[in-house]
Amino acid sequence: MQQVLAELPDLLAVAVVDVSSGASLAAHTTTPEFDPATAAAYNAEVVKHKLKALTALQLASETIEDILITLTSQLHLLRLTGNGGRFIYLVVDSSTTNLGIARAVLRAQVERLEPAT
Repeated sequence: MQQVLAELPDLLAVAVVDVSSGASLAAHTTTPEFDPATAAAYNAEVVKHKLKALTALQLASETIEDILITLTSQLHLLRLTGNGGRFIYLVVDSSTTNLGIARAVLRAQVERLEPAT
């Protein structure tokens, strides 16, 4: 998490989330109004529903790399691990953060979570 804070100093929240349970395994927020654990649980449901949609659309060979949700003033990014068991959830201010940089930081963090093969 410290790496994310160093690379995205304007971030609002970040969490590592278990997809199956929706539990936040680690979390940090810079604003007391934002509860990353609650958001993590709801976003785990988003991931589960998207996985069901892939199956329904017969896209079983596809994998979700990331999900982007744009709000009026925030970007919410979810990046899944290779096995799909966890994801990192990142919230940034859209007026001060470059989406490309946020995605690159998120990708690097997921690679750190992945076990070495």
